[in-house]
Amino acid sequence: MIQHLQLIGWFLIGLSLLHLIFPSYFNWKKELAGLSVINREMMVVHTFFIALVVFLIGLLCITSAAELIETPLGKRISLGLGFFWLIRWIIQFTGYSSVNWKGKSFETAVHLFFSFVWGYLTVMFFKSAIG
Repeated sequence: MIQHLQLIGWFLIGLSLLHLIFPSYFNWKKELAGLSVINREMMVVHTFFIALVVFLIGLLCITSAAELIETPLGKRISLGLGFFWLIRWIIQFTGYSSVNWKGKSFETAVHLFFSFVWGYLTVMFFKSAIG
């Protein structure tokens, strides 16, 4: 289980760093130009903080995997992270329109990949909490 959490940690750190390319990849300069300044800034600021939290969860998994499994506080944190990723898994299917990925090979692969990843994180954190 420790190895699973450490692997998750490295994956989450990589995922957090991937957020650095979001503005250029999703062409935010053009796409967000029609938004008010506050809405445009909220997109950038919230993306930064999501990336920061994902990075910190990853760091926690790498540096404290044993504690997440073996201590009462660690088990509570793992339980919370299990619910966090369960909600993210649900949002994968309810928060995004299938128009974004259906009939598009790359987008469908990404959708399926992250559906699996969010499910895997959910199971591993719940397993850490109750195991």
